[in-house]
Amino acid sequence: MQKQLLLGDEAIAQGALDAGISGVYAYPGTPSTEITEYVQHSKEAREKNLHCTWSANEKTALEGALGMSYSGKRALAAMKHVGLNVAADPFINSAITGANGGLVVVAADDPSMHSSQDEQDSRFFSKFAFIPTLEPGNQQEAYDMTRYGFDLSEKYRVPVMLRITTRLAHSRAGVQRREVNAENQISLPENPRQFVLLPANARKQYKDLLKKQAGLEQESIESGYNTYTDAADKKLGIVACGLAYNYLMENFADRKVPHPVLKISQYPLPRPMIEKLFNECETILVLEEGQPLVEEQLKGYLSKGLHIKGRLDGTLPRDGELNPNIVAVALGLPNTEGAPVPEIVASRPPSLCRGCPHIDTYNALNQAIAKYSPGRVFSDIGCYTLGALPPYNAINSCVDMGASITMAKGAADAGLFPSVAVIGDSTFTHSGITSLLDAVVDKSPITVLILDNLTTGMTGGQASHAEGRIEAICRGLGVEEDHIHVLKPLPKQHEANLEVIARELEYRGVSVIIPRRECIQTLNRKMRAKFKNKEKGN
Repeated sequence: MQKQLLLGDEAIAQGALDAGISGVYAYPGTPSTEITEYVQHSKEAREKNLHCTWSANEKTALEGALGMSYSGKRALAAMKHVGLNVAADPFINSAITGANGGLVVVAADDPSMHSSQDEQDSRFFSKFAFIPTLEPGNQQEAYDMTRYGFDLSEKYRVPVMLRITTRLAHSRAGVQRREVNAENQISLPENPRQFVLLPANARKQYKDLLKKQAGLEQESIESGYNTYTDAADKKLGIVACGLAYNYLMENFADRKVPHPVLKISQYPLPRPMIEKLFNECETILVLEEGQPLVEEQLKGYLSKGLHIKGRLDGTLPRDGELNPNIVAVALGLPNTEGAPVPEIVASRPPSLCRGCPHIDTYNALNQAIAKYSPGRVFSDIGCYTLGALPPYNAINSCVDMGASITMAKGAADAGLFPSVAVIGDSTFTHSGITSLLDAVVDKSPITVLILDNLTTGMTGGQASHAEGRIEAICRGLGVEEDHIHVLKPLPKQHEANLEVIARELEYRGVSVIIPRRECIQTLNRKMRAKFKNKEKGN
């Protein structure tokens, strides 16, 4: 097949399509979003009628994928690293239920926190769960490992994690496709109790999972994704994991490293290959994106008095992404980092788009709450989080999806009144519904603003599960009809909106205010598409 120029995310999506998936389940989150979008825009996916709509959150996504696997078909679940926190319950337990049809879970980590609250390393989740992990170092490996992951999943009847990072997800390279597999037929589990995690059954299946680990380690040794390259200078041995292997090789024009190199792209770790490196070398340098998972393991059970260098001893930075220069310095090569880029223009922080409906909402909220002491507005994750910055300085928290409502409730429980939550429409249906239910049950005196811009704006304008449903959801949870208000966030509506917000701030119960106006970016795209169609005469 012809080579294609693909993002790492797109290579994974194409690999899954060619592996014969029947569905992809995901919630948008950078840097994983493009995986699902690629499938949604794929002609092949449309022709096969594959499932590729967004899920309410990562937990429901993984559970949906697990259900497809139960039915014998192949499924891909995709999420960013903090989304794996949301999906942790089904992820950990899916190792014990096992898979039926192939199940691959993509976790896209974000070292350096380009668009995230933390830089956790998803490999810790897979190690904890005894789930095998694949860590591609380039786009071709991302494609090949996705296909291999489904085969591995079905061979051992376990889910497989594919762990990538932002730099791989959002860079392009040529990818050679292979033959396209047909979809699996529906085939229910041979063991009718496989997915029944009653304690007596779960204990048995957990023992079975532990027994599979020796076979999975042997796969790591034999698959070809972990390789040992010998070299003459054995004063240093290098372990390079996933994308870090590329950073290592970029320091050698002929791609010949003078030290033995163990490339790790499949877990569990191949112990015999590590022992070989340890037996031959005086010092070990561990290069890995994220946290020092491999470094800690090597210190734990194979050190034999050797000096192991990496992120823990300061040879490499403890936080942030690696790059070729950081690796060069760790190897004792010249530091080629140039002088800082001169500040020709003043740096400009991100800001809400001109015409964004959130601007009018924050202007009204700031004026309404000005008479109270500051520090009363709990926010969430989305475009509206930019309200923390000047000129608005309107919010006081951003922790995790859905936390705004429950933090406002906790503050109200402590006696803070008024207490306000700001949450987006998509985030509300992701994780805010249960939080609002807690507040309703306790009759908490909080004011909840659900900023409805009719899309999942922060990640590019994906469909929101909340569209057309927010008022009905709030009524169903028990919010009183008289305290559910829909506002139009426009400058000309400022005084009317201000009056509603000010009144509800004084209410000693749960009130919900829904400022609703379409995201200016999605509206612009619609208008441009309409204009182009008009030009074409459609």
